[in-house]
Amino acid sequence: MEAALLERLETAVARLEAAVASGASLASAAPRDLDLPAAADPAIVAYEEFIAEAVGRLNIAAEKIGGKVLDATKVLAEAFAVSKDLLVQAKQLQKPASMADAQGFLKPLGDCIAKATAMTEGRRPDYFNHLKSVADSLPALAWVAFLGKDCGMSFPTAHVEESWQMAEFYNNKVLVEYRNKDPDHVEWAKALKDLYMPGLRDFVKKHYALGPVWGPSGGAAASQPKAAAPTPKAPATKAPPPPAPPSAPLFTTEKSPKSSQPKQGMSAVFQEISSKPVTAGLRKVTDDMKTKNRADRSGVVASTAAAPATPEKTSRAGSFSFKSGPPKLELQMGRKWVVENQVGKKTLAIDDCDSRQSIYVYGCKDSVLQVNGKVNNITVDKCTKFGIVFKDVVAAFEVVNCNGVEVQCQGTAPTISIDNTSGCQLYLSKESLGASITSAKSSEINVMVPSGATDGGACFASAVHP
Repeated sequence: MEAALLERLETAVARLEAAVASGASLASAAPRDLDLPAAADPAIVAYEEFIAEAVGRLNIAAEKIGGKVLDATKVLAEAFAVSKDLLVQAKQLQKPASMADAQGFLKPLGDCIAKATAMTEGRRPDYFNHLKSVADSLPALAWVAFLGKDCGMSFPTAHVEESWQMAEFYNNKVLVEYRNKDPDHVEWAKALKDLYMPGLRDFVKKHYALGPVWGPSGGAAASQPKAAAPTPKAPATKAPPPPAPPSAPLFTTEKSPKSSQPKQGMSAVFQEISSKPVTAGLRKVTDDMKTKNRADRSGVVASTAAAPATPEKTSRAGSFSFKSGPPKLELQMGRKWVVENQVGKKTLAIDDCDSRQSIYVYGCKDSVLQVNGKVNNITVDKCTKFGIVFKDVVAAFEVVNCNGVEVQCQGTAPTISIDNTSGCQLYLSKESLGASITSAKSSEINVMVPSGATDGGACFASAVHP
């Protein structure tokens, strides 16, 4: 790389010397396809070397896995190449006055992040944890949008750390699931973590602790960036086209308190709350509604009084769209049991299973599943009022996007994960007390453990899991 850069600089100098000797102007002699300050910037060169090494290591691991993991890794490599192009363009453009003015400049990066997010949507795909790790980590590259301490973002180094914390939950799931099964997946997860922590964090801290370096104030506006040449080390990455104002901005703008524009996000919520009386919306309690004036004083609310309140009662289950399809209970490709759209079935059972197979339960309601055997892992996704009893799992047991589920482990389970779930009753046996239980965006989780009885857990003590 240094030899190629030196050769380009020597060519440019030769052209400048020839122009001076012939009496031509320096502006006409300068090569149009080469920006000397950007090409010679040590920070840009260091970023290219960092991408080649760190992303290259991740791509090598992804090629061994293939499939959707490789596709997601290519999107990540494209995003890193785009971020490098934005740093080069920033040195030639005027610093935006606000985050809103930088929307067009940042659109190519936003498109890459949206592409990675789209790979995780819809029905849960294979290697979901890999795809989610990539999608949730890419917002770390938004540090290139830092315009100052009042722009509404954390400083670049802190922003990278905060963004990786969002992705680390799913990256750890990959490590746990494959740590004793496939070293290629473990290497991929470790390479992804090293890419951000400490890789990108340390690079930003060293070269761009206060954000990107912008061009002179008299330069072109950042909303009209010049197209950067494709990155040699990422052939699949094309130069970003002249961007148009996006319909859904990726980066939000936070105005100062003196701004006349309405507030957005949580600021708008608090503003609305503070602007209204505390008792606004409350109904007045009349004399006939008071207990001391009631004739029976039974404490039971009449059905006529309870009727209006019924439509207001909602539960978390309403947030999950339940679409009933054809019921399934089958073994696919000899490796994966699929249990789908079972409604009102209390006697579901899987008997002929082994430790190399996995179980995926999706869209079941008012049903109970019994797993009689040892399997690799079990995932329960988008189920309502569902019960499952299993013996042993090799990797992990997961509950995702569910409401009102009961889980009983009669054997061992090294990891139990509960994500975006409301109402989960988890019964553990004596053998599974060492399980690692993790939860995210969940509520009403109760963990029942044996109270010390010698009969293998006939008596349970309840403990609320945070």
